[in-house]
Amino acid sequence: MSLTNTQIRYYDSNVLRLPKDKRETYNAQVDRLISALRKKLKEQDKITIKRVVKAGSFAKHTILRKTSDSQVDVDVVFYVSGKKVVEESFASLSEKIYEALVKVYPNKAVEDFEIQRKAATVSFVGTGLDVDIVPVIENPDKEGYGWQFDRFDGSKTETCAPCQIKFVKDRKDLDPDFRTLVRLAKRWRTNVECPLKSFHIELIMAHVLEVNGKDGSLEKRFRDFLLYIAESGLQEFITFPENSTVPAFTDPVVILDPVCDTNNVTSRITEDERKEIVRLADESWATANFASTGGDFDLWKELFGRAFKVEDAA
Repeated sequence: MSLTNTQIRYYDSNVLRLPKDKRETYNAQVDRLISALRKKLKEQDKITIKRVVKAGSFAKHTILRKTSDSQVDVDVVFYVSGKKVVEESFASLSEKIYEALVKVYPNKAVEDFEIQRKAATVSFVGTGLDVDIVPVIENPDKEGYGWQFDRFDGSKTETCAPCQIKFVKDRKDLDPDFRTLVRLAKRWRTNVECPLKSFHIELIMAHVLEVNGKDGSLEKRFRDFLLYIAESGLQEFITFPENSTVPAFTDPVVILDPVCDTNNVTSRITEDERKEIVRLADESWATANFASTGGDFDLWKELFGRAFKVEDAA
């Protein structure tokens, strides 16, 4: 059976989207952490926090609510500055953040803190929230921009958290259902265990919107997302109007960061992963197409999981 826009919006509102009360709870928890950590870092290391930005899926309103297989995490970008800040490395900044977190939360277990590739993470067991604290060296010459470290190779990538939030908002302003489609694709990704990150999905969906426009049902547009991946094999360079130049890349998949022309956000996707993503998209498109043209409603659960439900489905 095909799915109506009303059914998909019902599923998004009642199953996928983070409820307003939960968002308020998480916002308050993050605000308390930001206030305490900002103060502790200044006391402890004389680090100047010039700006703090809630970023990632939470700030873009594309985050999924917490489930058994989907954790809720909030990215918090700390823009740091100062005369000696250029001497800092990811290791030194993360260690200072880690030490400050331990002092701010003396009663939390050590395993509640973890150093990720580009962030220090604190986990709150009570609410099930993970907060990733991302240190960024401020670029005083470009509003909102800075350099983000990689833990393993020490490299620095230019980024702009407010610009990335604006990128998604601009697409939402163009297409009111853009975030719904992104959340639908993220749910599919999690259910079929596809090795695409949330940011990748947002950008691919934005590219499909740019190519196809916003006409057609939500179900068809989701199928078009899968079809694009299957037919392109993710071997086309994906760029956006925000990009000014397109450097040469040799990575298996190239999706240019709309806020930084030199950053391929999919640079760590291997050739084997690319093939797996394409295989899953191709098989999922076939399942969705069959479900839409006459298959059983339960076929949709193969794509979105057992929790998939619509208001008037049997």
